[in-house]
This record gives sequence, structure tokens and C-alpha cells, in this order.
Amino acid sequence: MRRWLPTRKLVSIAVTTWSLATAGCGSSEEPTSPDEEAVVTVAEARGLAEGSVATVEGVVTVAPGTFNSATGDQGFALQDTTGGIYVSLPDALDLDLDRRVRVTGRLGQTAEQTVLNTEAASVATLDGAGSVAPRDVTTGEVGETIEGLLVRVRGSVTKAVVDEQPYGFEVYIDDGSGEVQVYVHIVEGQPVIDMASLAVDQVIEVTGLAAQYEETYEVAPRRAGDLVVQ
Repeated sequence: MRRWLPTRKLVSIAVTTWSLATAGCGSSEEPTSPDEEAVVTVAEARGLAEGSVATVEGVVTVAPGTFNSATGDQGFALQDTTGGIYVSLPDALDLDLDRRVRVTGRLGQTAEQTVLNTEAASVATLDGAGSVAPRDVTTGEVGETIEGLLVRVRGSVTKAVVDEQPYGFEVYIDDGSGEVQVYVHIVEGQPVIDMASLAVDQVIEVTGLAAQYEETYEVAPRRAGDLVVQ
């Protein structure tokens, strides 16, 4: 069972701590602008110690607030050629998928998932747009090495859908390499994919963020088109 309120408190504390730390580093009380730091790759940022400040650039792969029903934040995900990461912040931003952004934040862990904690003032949009194709992986491959990436899995539904409202729904699929959880969040009162069409033994294809909640790795779809019923 998910409980986003404690997670939300942890995110808020992390963002507040980061803001105070950056404000104390100079004469201005404004957060560090994302263009004032040396940009590192997402893979390099993910390899830094928890609490480190990093600036990354990438393409938005999950729109802000899509996972709010379970995370309690207005976060989004971004990806570059080296990796992907979830960006957690309390502020709702108007960022479309494929928008290029630069973000400065502090590395942390939320429910054992690596995140970049930040705030709106430390997110800058960049010229142009990019496109990230999902990586095709087996259900058994979804784990730490691909956390943060946009992936696509295909398999048979192994059990009845688990209703975890108001957080979301759990769907389990397996292609023979190992079962994986598909976590379906709720946006504006509705699950992001059509749950009514799912049944045990049905073969489905799901595109989404390779994510982690505590000890469970999962794929989190973002919109209706991320589900294809075979």
C-alpha cells in the first residue's frame, strides 16, 4: 500500500533544505540559477553522493504532475543520452513532453528512488525540442540499472488489477523473464490508461518510466497511448 503523505513531507524537507543551502552560498537569497553551474550528464549526476548539487540537461519524458496521485509532488522526468532521472518539486510547471530543460537540484532518495530535488526557479527551458524513443526491455530487466529511463515492456497480465485508490492501480505482467509491476497513476480523477480493458492472461504492451517504490521496481505509464492491447 502506498502512502504519499510521508513521502511528500520528505520531498518538501529536501527542497527546503536545498533552497536554504543555495541561498546561503552567495549574497542573493534567490536559488542558484541553472545556467550558473557546470552541466553534467544524467549518468554522472546519478553517480554523485546523496545531497550533492548537480545541474543536468535533458528532454522531458514525463510531464509535470503526472505521478502526483502517489508522489504528492509536481515532479517530472527528463532523459539525456546517458540516463534518466525523476525531478521532484512542489511547484506545477507548464512543460510539454519532449521539451528540453536544464535543472539544478540536490540528489536524494524518495522511497528508495534516486531523484533530483529542486524548485521552479531552478528549472530553465532551452531552445528546441528533442525526442526520446522508449528502450525495449524484458519485464525481468526492469531494475536499478535502467531506473529513470523511458522503457517499453510487453507481457501477459498475471493477476487481477489491484485497486490502490487514491494513489493508483497495480497491474502485473510477465514475458517469461520475470514479473514486473505496472503502476497506473491517477490524473484528474481517472487512471492514465484504460483499466477496463485489462484481464488476466491478456497480452499488453506498456511504455512508461522505469521507476522504484521502496523495494519494488515498476513501469509507470504517462498517458492513454502508453497502453497497447495485443
